[in-house]
Amino acid sequence: MCICVNCRYVDRCITYHEVEHQHQQPHLTESPDFEAVEPTINVNIRHHDQEIEMEWDVVGCESFTADQGKWSRLRPGELVPT
Repeated sequence: MCICVNCRYVDRCITYHEVEHQHQQPHLTESPDFEAVEPTINVNIRHHDQEIEMEWDVVGCESFTADQGKWSRLRPGELVPT
């Protein structure tokens, strides 16, 4: 799971904006203004029938500041991305 969902900066982060793009998910903001310091992204590649699926997860970041449930508060009632 992407650590961003519990980060203070999730709705402002350029890196998370790119992860949303890769997952074809709606953006929390259209104009992020926070540059994460040294994000570490795992990219899992799976073959599914004739398609290749890629899953991007931020697993480390020097800018990470815990704010448990931040994503859920921004998108109440929606399932947290995994």
